[in-house]
Amino acid sequence: MTVDSETAVEEAEASAPKRDLAQLWVCGFLAVLGVLVVVDASRLGGFSASNDPIGPKPVPIILGVLLVAVAVCYALDALRGGHGEDEGANAGERYDWKTIGLLCAVFIANALLIDWLGWVISGSLLFWGCAIVLGSRRYFLTLAAAVALGLATFYGFAIGLGLGLPAGVLQGIL
Repeated sequence: MTVDSETAVEEAEASAPKRDLAQLWVCGFLAVLGVLVVVDASRLGGFSASNDPIGPKPVPIILGVLLVAVAVCYALDALRGGHGEDEGANAGERYDWKTIGLLCAVFIANALLIDWLGWVISGSLLFWGCAIVLGSRRYFLTLAAAVALGLATFYGFAIGLGLGLPAGVLQGIL
């Protein structure tokens, strides 16, 4: 072989997409999870009420089918050599452990405070804290948006789903 043909072979090998077969484990997990959701949802009883004529089956079945569809699409992408790529200003950097730690602290604080303060306050602190940790510097606008999100999710669960989130210190006010 000549030097030119060896170089051409090396370039062809370098340009060919490498398969990351470890991603197939994630695809398998998603597929199994989707099948389990569909099987479990199909065993739900035939509940129906005047305000809910379709019952509880369709949503989990749709979600299970979507999980299987995502698993299939992800598996095809992984087999074709697709992989995630870094983008933006931090391309090439590994992890920002400070940000990850602060986000974990915000989530843990929410979990510890939700029963005592209630969802509206702890959820607002969760949304506000995550936004600040992720780089927002418009503190008052972010706080207003966080309170709006906390109230919207509280009333969305209460009115839309009929599920009560903890009111905490605002019991009787909300």
